[in-house]
Amino acid sequence: MQRICVIGGSRYFGRLLVRRLQAAGHRVTLVNRGSAPPPPGVDHVIADRNDPDGLRAALGTRTFDAVADQFCYSPLQAADAVRVFRGRTRRYVMTSTIEVYNPATAVLPAVPRDTLLSEGNVSPAGWLVSPELPWRDQEFLDAHYSEGKRQAEAVFTREAAFEFATVRVAHVLGGGAQDFTGRLAHYTERIVSGQEIVIHERALPSVFVHHEEMADCLLWAATATDFTGPLNACSDGPLDVHALTAAITARTGRSPRFRTVAEGEEASPYSFDRHYAMSNTRAADLGFRFSHVRDWLPSAVDEALGASALPTV
Repeated sequence: MQRICVIGGSRYFGRLLVRRLQAAGHRVTLVNRGSAPPPPGVDHVIADRNDPDGLRAALGTRTFDAVADQFCYSPLQAADAVRVFRGRTRRYVMTSTIEVYNPATAVLPAVPRDTLLSEGNVSPAGWLVSPELPWRDQEFLDAHYSEGKRQAEAVFTREAAFEFATVRVAHVLGGGAQDFTGRLAHYTERIVSGQEIVIHERALPSVFVHHEEMADCLLWAATATDFTGPLNACSDGPLDVHALTAAITARTGRSPRFRTVAEGEEASPYSFDRHYAMSNTRAADLGFRFSHVRDWLPSAVDEALGASALPTV
């Protein structure tokens, strides 16, 4: 049994992580602002992570074997966490994102389009940190999501006095109504209703992961291993928008209506004109084997269809 603190585990795969930690027999403390109650038996700390003094006071004398941080988006939040959890935890796992590799958001090394990106393509150890930027402004933070994650990783990597690992999460699918992004529903609803889907002329593939497998990976990263540094988290089998919609067609019998995106227009989610698909080789080498996307995509499509009460064949 370990003592695990989960920051922001109130929805989607964060909520699943809390339940899996409980089921595995760990003592779980959930930190959030009180917007959602935890499952029975979970220690609940109501605090705002953007108020480090208040968070420190709310935690009291609690110490942990590991912290699973689902809610870190900026170098300022990372620096606050380094101070609050110094001497309070042995290990810290931050949930990061595939978007750290997005070449539209930073000057990154070019890679061939048929090459899957390894963790070393973006190294937090040498990434420039700019704490003077207006990271406390929500509009700025939303517009600089990828860079905020990169800089948060860098702060933890260079300043943390505990083991630090960062899990770079692929595009997450599954969960039906629980999927607050609504991106898979975007496709199911448009295909069933015959609406246009706006895509790039040459849509490139990316990588995906099921929400339940993501919770399993974070459980493993927090409790069952001692790796440090970045880790890519994705299923085997990259998908482009054509393969994704083909899976919906197979479940509904209805074909998509595509239209090529116009200049200055925003394409549908998961239509990519930039290459940044990840490799999960490091995870496999460390002992966590991801499934293939074909193992779970049909059921994820069914969940999205069911959440919208749309017909299947």
